[in-house]
Order: sequence, then structure tokens, then C-alpha cells
Amino acid sequence: MPDKALLPDMMVSSGSLTAEQKEKALKASQEAQCSFEEAVIKLGFASESVVTVALSRQLGIPLASRENKILIPEKGQGLEKLIPENFARDHLVVPLFLEDGTLGVAMADPTNVMLQDNIRVLSSKTIHPFVAAKTQILKSIDELYGGAGGGLVERTLEEGKRSGGVVAEESDSADVRVDLDRAVSGSKDAQIISLINAILKQAVNERCSDIHLESFDNRASLRFRIDGILYERSSPPKAIFSSLVSRIKILSKLDIAERRLPQDGTFAIKLQNRNIDLRVSICPTVYGEKVVMRILDKGAVNLDVDKIGFEPKQKADFLDAAKQPHGLIFLTGPTGSGKTTTLYSVLNTIKTPELNFMTIEDPVEIKLDGLNQVQVRSDIGLTFAAALRSFLRQDPDVILVGEVRDQETAQTCLRAALTGHLVLSTLHTNDAMSTVVRLIDLGIEPFLLSGSLLLAAAQRLVRILCPHCKKPYKPDPAQLEACIKESRLPQAQIPNLASIVFYRAHGCDKCSQTGYMGRRAIYEIYRIIPEMREIIYKYGGDLARLREVAVKNGMWDLRASGWRKVLSGLTTPEEVLSVTMKE
Repeated sequence: MPDKALLPDMMVSSGSLTAEQKEKALKASQEAQCSFEEAVIKLGFASESVVTVALSRQLGIPLASRENKILIPEKGQGLEKLIPENFARDHLVVPLFLEDGTLGVAMADPTNVMLQDNIRVLSSKTIHPFVAAKTQILKSIDELYGGAGGGLVERTLEEGKRSGGVVAEESDSADVRVDLDRAVSGSKDAQIISLINAILKQAVNERCSDIHLESFDNRASLRFRIDGILYERSSPPKAIFSSLVSRIKILSKLDIAERRLPQDGTFAIKLQNRNIDLRVSICPTVYGEKVVMRILDKGAVNLDVDKIGFEPKQKADFLDAAKQPHGLIFLTGPTGSGKTTTLYSVLNTIKTPELNFMTIEDPVEIKLDGLNQVQVRSDIGLTFAAALRSFLRQDPDVILVGEVRDQETAQTCLRAALTGHLVLSTLHTNDAMSTVVRLIDLGIEPFLLSGSLLLAAAQRLVRILCPHCKKPYKPDPAQLEACIKESRLPQAQIPNLASIVFYRAHGCDKCSQTGYMGRRAIYEIYRIIPEMREIIYKYGGDLARLREVAVKNGMWDLRASGWRKVLSGLTTPEEVLSVTMKE
């Protein structure tokens, strides 16, 4: 096997490192008593993927990665039984495939001959090593063993067998919450009920926002969306998939016999004295029905306007507009970008007993005290526009419209704003200024819009680095220059360049090895000032002119907000670049 000690010189000769960086990394590895590769990554001289590729070339050992599709353990071969999960996590190895008595194994350190011998004895197979990045190995371990919920399905089914197949059967009354902490006897489908309960418990404990239960040709799949990213968990047997879907339909008061059409429903659970609502969507696919359950946990949502992601000036501008007696405020962004949470936070801040607050939403995600909230029911004619017309006879002061989707709703919102009401709503546009174009396209006259629009905003969500394991590094000059330029910070607020440190995700037990813990919003917020009103009145949706005036008056876009989060150490450049576009 080639000498791993030659890796530093090889990385210099290939241009991955400079000679100066090599010497610094060698010194750092000696001082910290870590490997050269770890020192290079920690110092920010090269990414983990670059180091892993270099290591593969130097050792002559094939590379396994998510990109080349090798670092994806094959299902159905019993690989998780050959190498226990604890051993895999402790030694950063993961089995990939079993072929003719040879076990393919991805390893963070394939030069560890003793480790290879241990795997050979443990599995009773011939070992074929691959080199892989540590973080990618951990993700593959999560997929193979089920991550933090590893063995969830197997454990639950086995416990059901041992207990004689009798667990809780909860009341199906619409007014009763399913108590996941209670266990009483009497169910005919004990294992199914127990498994659904276990999945729901695990999802809540892992801060999951959506549960995806899917059926494919010869397998079923269970995935949790955590901080915006889907992670695989141990999958239920294909044979019981239909029973799991039927159980969810029963809880959601849906038709269990209907498998050809989409269905939507809701149910509620009680877990550790927390009342949690779930919104269920079932969609037929070629291999069966796909279930997505959105977890609406009011206790997990922070409605503190100081903690949702506003920069100080953005917060001041938004709250100032929200305290006006009348006008229009629009917040834009894709589905799932946190628009509703932002609007709830603002309303929660400005609400007083002296004002009448009314909302029309589809659906009402969180019930707030002091707000009169109405749920859209299109099947009986209760649409956004119909509710708005009724609201105007209810003496409202502040109206929240969940979304403007059509001309009638847009015109009713405008009429409400022009007759002395403050109206907050959302639109689906790519950025804040496109709000003007979208409303004009929906039939709003520019001269009316110019006089009623108070503020246009857009938002996205970025993952926040885990505070327990994030690793600092010095950014390269080009990246730092782009950050400072695009952040649009005033000259007086630009920090000393020599002192700027960026952070990268690492992974630990507290963040389930993802390197991130939670999400925060980034915003672009444009107050409509007189100069902008004049542009809307004269030129309609001239975005270039509007943006020019906004920038001149100290406003900034989504990417600028993202770079400011990077400079404050909250997130990574990769996160910001993945959700924003250069203006």
C-alpha cells in the first residue's frame, strides 16, 4: 500500500495546497495530535471532499462518495447485521455491498490495517476497502441504520410480538387527541398502532417538520424532514405499508377505501403534556399511496420577533409599517419558507385589546390568543375573497389574508386597505420587488397600488450551525471579498478583515451528526418611500428603478442578509448561496 505520509507533498504538487499551507498543517497536526488531513480541513485550507479525493489518489484505494453513487449501502442484503451500528459509528465505517463473499466497506481511514482485520473477523467476509469522507460516512450510517431512530421499526415490531400484540387503541373522536404516552389493551391491530405511535414520537423528538411515508416497487420508505433536509430512517416492511396508511386515514377521518384520489385531513396527538396537531396529505402513486404528515407543534415555534432573523433595521421597518392604521404589507417566498411564522410573530407583537384582529388562512396552522382566525373551506364557498367581504362588516382594524391567489382576493385586499384597514398577506414571487409586478398582473391599477402599498418583503430559511460542534476557518480572499461586497454593510460596520472567521458544519451527537441545529430566516425588506411610490405610479412594475432607489436608501437583498448571518457566525456560505441568487 502506498505511504500515507506522502500525502502532504502530493497535495502540494497537485495544487490543492501551497507549500506554506502544508507546513502550517503539519505543525498544527503535531500540536493538536491529529492527522494531517484533519488539520488541513480544520485550518480551512481545503474542503473535506478535496482531501478525501487526494487521499484516494495517494493510496490507490477507490473513492466512495454520494456523488459517484458508491456510498449508498445496498438494501436487502442484511448489511446492518454484519457490522453493528455502534461499531460503525465508533470507527467511521459503513458496509456498502456484499458480493461473492466480499464485503465492500467505506472507511475514513483505510490505512488502519487492524481495523480491517477486526471487520473481517466480525463479518466473516473478505474486505474490499473504499475511502470516504467522514461526514458522508455518517450520513450513510444514518440511512442504513436509521440515524437517531435506528432500529425504530424493528424494535417496535419486536416489542409488539413480545407483548402479545396488544397496545393502545385510542378513541377516534374528533375531539380527542391521540395520547402517545398512554398504553391500554384492546386493539386488533396492535403492531400497526404501536409502530405509528413510535414513528410520531421519534419525529417529534428529532425536531422533524414533515414525515414522508412512501411505497416503491419492492420496498417502503420512511423519511423525516429536519431543518429543511430529508433524512432516511429505518423503513417499515412493504407487507404492512397499506395497514400503516389505513391507520393514518382512520386517525385523520379519511375514507380508507378510497385509494385513487388525493385526500387531506388532520388529527392531533398528545406527547409529554404537549398538544401537537398534524396535517395529513395522501396522494396516489403508481406503487401505492404516499403519505406526508406536517407536524404543527406550537410549542416548538418561536414567535418572538427578536429571534426569527430580522436585522435591526429590517425589524424597525417592518414593525413601523405594521403599526400604520391602513395600507398593504406583502411577504413573499416559496412554500415552507416561514412566511406564516413571520406574520404571526409580527401580529403577536402589535396586538392589543384596543384593536380587532381577523385572519383568513388555509389552513390555520397555529391558534393564537387575541386573534379571530378563520379556516378556508372552499367546498362550502368560504374562500379568501368571501371571508374578506365578511370581514369588512366585522369592524376589523388588522386583517391577515393567508395568500393572495387571484384577482378577486387582490382587489378585495386593496379595497380594505383603501377604506382604512391594515392588510397583511403573502404572495408567491421570487423576490420582494416582484410583488408590484404580480399585483399589477392581477389587475390592480398602479395609481391605486402606489398609494396603498406600505412594505414588500421576501424571506428564505437557512440552517443554523450547531453551536456545540461548528468549526472555525479563515475564508479565502476571493470568498471574503464577495462576502463584504454583497453584504452591503455600511463602511463603518465592516469588521477588520484580518479578524473575520467563517464557520463550517462538523457534526456531533447533539445535532444528530448533521452539523446544523434549527433554521433562521433571512429577509429583504423594502419600505415603500415617496420616491418609490412615484415610480410605481408612473412606470408600474419597473423593477430596476425600484431596486436602485431601495439600495440608495440603505435597503438590501436576500443575499446581503445571508452574508450578514455568515459574518455573525450563524450559518455557512454554502447555505446562503444555496437559497439566494445574485441580484
